[in-house]
Amino acid sequence: MSPLKVIVSGPVGAGKTTLIQTLSEIPVVETEELASEQIGKQTTTVGLDFGLLRLDGVPIHLFGTPGQERFSFVWDVLLEGALGLVLLISGARPQDFPRARKILEYLTSRHPVPFVVGVTHQDIPKVWQPEEVAHYFQLPQEQVIGMNAKSRSSALQSLVRILELIEGKTQDAR
Repeated sequence: MSPLKVIVSGPVGAGKTTLIQTLSEIPVVETEELASEQIGKQTTTVGLDFGLLRLDGVPIHLFGTPGQERFSFVWDVLLEGALGLVLLISGARPQDFPRARKILEYLTSRHPVPFVVGVTHQDIPKVWQPEEVAHYFQLPQEQVIGMNAKSRSSALQSLVRILELIEGKTQDAR
């Protein structure tokens, strides 16, 4: 069976690398480097993250994009052939929401694939909840999922939801 390609994108610090590390059955290929500017953390993805997961025997290739705009040229390359997109945003960083919206609009306008928005950091108090984020992004509630990228069961929820959307799109095309 051919692998499914799913992209994980979003602003810096949203949990992209963490999500892929949490889900991958193989050691994750990472391109982390020391941050050369103040981004709120010491390292950043400069190329991609890659992990592999099998669900019901179906191989799923997970590709994580860099979050910094200066590495955005990689986004189009990674989205080539992708079947779905998981856009992560930190519920603890509402100042990143406009940036996340720009990323989502850019990616989905150039690569119209099913997507979900994963609102990370739901394991800490006083963060934006999925329904608030759905309202902010003007998305149906079922496209926005609260999650903890460090929890396998929580991370799997976003992947299961995007696979449901991909399956629905495939059935609609028949």
